[in-house]
Amino acid sequence: MRKKCKEIWDSLKLIWEFDKVIIFVSVAMAIVDAILPYGGILLSAHVLDELALGKGLLELLPVTLGTVGGIFALSALRSFLEEQQFVHVELCGPAFYAKKAKRTMSMDYELLDSPMTNAIRTRIENDNNWGAGFYSMIWMLPWLISRVVGLVTAILILIPLLLDSTLFHDPLALLFLGLFALVIVTNSIFHTRLNEKFQKFRDQNSSAPSFYGYFAWRRPDYSAGKDVRIYGAKPLIRHYCELSFHEKEVGDVDFTRTYTKYQSLSGFTAGLASGLLMTLSYLFVVLRAISGAFGVGAVAKYAATIYRFASDLSGTINAFNEYAVAAHRQESTMEYMNIPDVLYKGTLPVEKRDDNQYELAFHNVSFQYPGSEEYVLKNVSLSFKVGERLAVVGMNGSGKTTMIKLLCRLYDPTEGEITLNGIDIKKYRYEEYQKIFSVVFQDFKLLGFPLGQNVAAGMQVDEEFAETCLAKAGFGERLATLPKGLDTPLYKDFDPEGVEISGGEAQKIALARALYKDAPFIILDEPTAALDPIAEYEIYSTFNEIVGEKTAIYISHRLSSCRFCDEILVFDEGRVVQKGSHESLLAIEEGKYHKLWTSQAQYYT
Repeated sequence: MRKKCKEIWDSLKLIWEFDKVIIFVSVAMAIVDAILPYGGILLSAHVLDELALGKGLLELLPVTLGTVGGIFALSALRSFLEEQQFVHVELCGPAFYAKKAKRTMSMDYELLDSPMTNAIRTRIENDNNWGAGFYSMIWMLPWLISRVVGLVTAILILIPLLLDSTLFHDPLALLFLGLFALVIVTNSIFHTRLNEKFQKFRDQNSSAPSFYGYFAWRRPDYSAGKDVRIYGAKPLIRHYCELSFHEKEVGDVDFTRTYTKYQSLSGFTAGLASGLLMTLSYLFVVLRAISGAFGVGAVAKYAATIYRFASDLSGTINAFNEYAVAAHRQESTMEYMNIPDVLYKGTLPVEKRDDNQYELAFHNVSFQYPGSEEYVLKNVSLSFKVGERLAVVGMNGSGKTTMIKLLCRLYDPTEGEITLNGIDIKKYRYEEYQKIFSVVFQDFKLLGFPLGQNVAAGMQVDEEFAETCLAKAGFGERLATLPKGLDTPLYKDFDPEGVEISGGEAQKIALARALYKDAPFIILDEPTAALDPIAEYEIYSTFNEIVGEKTAIYISHRLSSCRFCDEILVFDEGRVVQKGSHESLLAIEEGKYHKLWTSQAQYYT
């Protein structure tokens, strides 16, 4: 119970953080929802009492019109508050998810790519399989508050009845009160335990990814359509969709049957308790009226109020449990947003040099990915000379890309250190240090924004420079055909007039983005994988010229790129096994480079 209360309190603080107005709107709606039903109840009681005293229509008219007018005003106010709630939900929800997105963008890459963080993201996805995430907490808030306020209102109205001294001298009335309390307590305990059992079932069910959720809620990847059609995979996909919805099992329990059983049992017992409470409340009030405890108007007032008290008590318990479930399912998201960064962020400024005289060096660097005991790099020592062209080659998994990630400080070495101008790169300001690199990663991404903003990676675009960079990267002719030039949106994610580009064109845009940043170090990690050998040759021969005095590092499986480089590093199983020029390495017939070169040469002869 304490844990549930804490989670609910944490969720309320979270909502308060993003939009305080929605709390006030929810409370106001709850108060109106609690008062509205009692307007008719109290009016009916008053009219019956007045009629019993022989009052006429004209005497009853002012109170009646006042009460009806008040109900009308409250109904109108509720409609207004409901609209306000909708507006603020639409403000509060996106603010929450924007904060989550900001945390994703600011999180250390080492954490973002770690098994621990991936496990939390899986939990978030599974937790949201049974609801609308943060939105469900906002929408459920007025429901929870209105039940609590309704319960308090009912108690206030019933106080005179419960304080009547004659009540405790009427055995039959006490018997009915006892039965009333028994039904309430039994129903509350039963539904609390049923809710806990159902929650456990739902947790078990969502402990693994849902095929139904995968196909229903995830953004579809239409690129798989070719494979689905060519290989006739539609029956396979349909099987898992139907299995997930109709036959999914948790242990040995059929999912649909179990879900239906819980829902039916909950609905039946709630209806049974409601009927019993209504019967008992009316019998109790009638008996008290017969005994002369109160007049005929109080019969209507107390009978309806007792019934609403029971309904609100049961509703409060259910609302509390359901809200606690929703709050609990946000714990994984909160855990994600509160993951502390691990990289040390230094304070030294990176010296801004017009001559680009930067010297980078690896000193006996070894590295293991988080959660792995295997070394991806082992005892790597190397340095980068200013203005040189350096090629890094090797088989898949030899450690080439990992070396680049360490160089750019996406990860820190497990052992050893990397220095910039003789100083450990950890001591530099993190963002400043990364500004000295332009990188085209093997798995680079472009965004569904205008072409110019993709090249500039920002809102402000130097159009002349962007066009120059695109031309140098080999995208000039294609740019001339685009309907809006640099303002042409890429893809159709956000604009139906967006342009779909090929893999090779995307790589050229990524190259242009690297040039536009104008950093002293340019790193190309398999930048021409989607290009044919002729286009690759053109890119490298041109790129070698436009890099100028900058330091360029090329990572490629195609060793033809090495002929443009001053020095070649050959990686094998996480170590630098050879180092030298193309000619010197090729002359060593027993060396790794010679084997790699001769294995590819037949395709270029």
